[in-house]
Amino acid sequence: MQINERRVSQIVEDVLSKALNKESEKKQNVSFSGNKMMPEVAMEKGAFETIDQAVENAALAFAKFQKIPIKTRYAIIEAMRRAARENVVLLSEMAVKETGLGRVEDKIKKNLLAINKTPGVEDMESKASSGDKGLTLTEPAPYGVIGTITPTTNPSSTVINNSISMVAAGNAAVFNHHPSAKKVSIKTVQILNEAIMSAGGPENLLTCIFNPTIESSQALMKHPKIRILVVTGGPAVVKLAMTSGKKVIAAGPGNPPVVVDESADIPKAAKDIIDGASFDNNVLCIAEKEVFVVEKVAEDLTRNMRNLGAYELTGRELDKVMDIIFSSSGAGCAHPVMNKNFVGKDAAFIAKSAGIEVPADCRLLFCVVEKDHPLVVAEQLMPVLPVVRVTDVNKAIDWAVEAEHYFGHTAMMHSKNIENLSRMARMVNTSIFVKNAPSYAGLGFEGEGHTTLTIASPTGEGITSAKTFSRLRRCTLVDYFRIV
Repeated sequence: MQINERRVSQIVEDVLSKALNKESEKKQNVSFSGNKMMPEVAMEKGAFETIDQAVENAALAFAKFQKIPIKTRYAIIEAMRRAARENVVLLSEMAVKETGLGRVEDKIKKNLLAINKTPGVEDMESKASSGDKGLTLTEPAPYGVIGTITPTTNPSSTVINNSISMVAAGNAAVFNHHPSAKKVSIKTVQILNEAIMSAGGPENLLTCIFNPTIESSQALMKHPKIRILVVTGGPAVVKLAMTSGKKVIAAGPGNPPVVVDESADIPKAAKDIIDGASFDNNVLCIAEKEVFVVEKVAEDLTRNMRNLGAYELTGRELDKVMDIIFSSSGAGCAHPVMNKNFVGKDAAFIAKSAGIEVPADCRLLFCVVEKDHPLVVAEQLMPVLPVVRVTDVNKAIDWAVEAEHYFGHTAMMHSKNIENLSRMARMVNTSIFVKNAPSYAGLGFEGEGHTTLTIASPTGEGITSAKTFSRLRRCTLVDYFRIV
């Protein structure tokens, strides 16, 4: 189903309105976790006690899935999209309640993006070549059972995105979710499993375990029936997966820089930077993490950011914020450490915690700092954005490449100068490079192209889709089916 961004916005407004007006009519089963009401997640419909149980059941489902026609697979993918769309508010609310990260309205947009713009079976293309010696057919084939690790930052959207891609490619999948997002992740798996079965697919094509741990992720990585690993997480879990001996598709860390040169449309650049850096409180790995702006237009940029509602931290205010968001801070700190209590929190909450009063609807804090400041060096995953003034665009690009740490993940630039845009694209060499737009345009939101929540920069696949999770299979017929 093709949906443009205007329609996505309409859907967001509709579902939020219905959620507010019909809160008392919700019929979801709930259980209590502290003072929060959370929808019930049962140990069924894909959720198991152990990795062995999860893998064995997924393997049985895969064997059945191989016998199902491609036509049915198309129907299964559409059923998955429909079921996720019907539960988009529930899953978005669960994610924020359970993890404490981000904003419900942005989670809805992110989930809808995964639902509507993750490619399905149509992504799987066969190719034929013929010549004097006959015909060769090359087609994508499933791996089998995929083991996948999902994060706390984008839990339901990553499960939706990966599930659609992996099932479209003909695979089964076993998830080891981040423990702090296990309820919403399990609920997502169960909703998608029900949809798969309703469209004629086997039960337990998607599985997970009820209580994921570091030990269970290690067991998943080592299990002999897991063919490949798909890891969306931090450097530690990516490094662990790399030692498994299996093929790994890994989405690792990023620290996306933004460069603004003197030719940029400054009012638009200011708005785009705020929109991207504040989206879901900056937990997206592609979000703007630091800005390098040419001195000539630096004051114009920061003035426009202030006028658009971003709050500039200066002097003692910046010191107060640094004291709480990093356990180690200061311009000379080589290895700043994030305070996880502030990851993904609202800008107003962070400011208030530091004793600073800002408007309740403030979405972004920013500060003008030097290039070696901890906010520039570290991927902080908070709506606190450092801005660095630079004498010229070439130095800005060089500093941006350095700040990105050669992760090859994501970068942005605001410029009307084609030569400058081309130089930065070549120098930074990232999987995603966004020109004159918010970072999320690189995921197809308010931009062209399909979406993914697993950006495999460390292993080179980049923007993943169904064909990423398939292997190529060749069938050759000699001396026949060549028509001359």
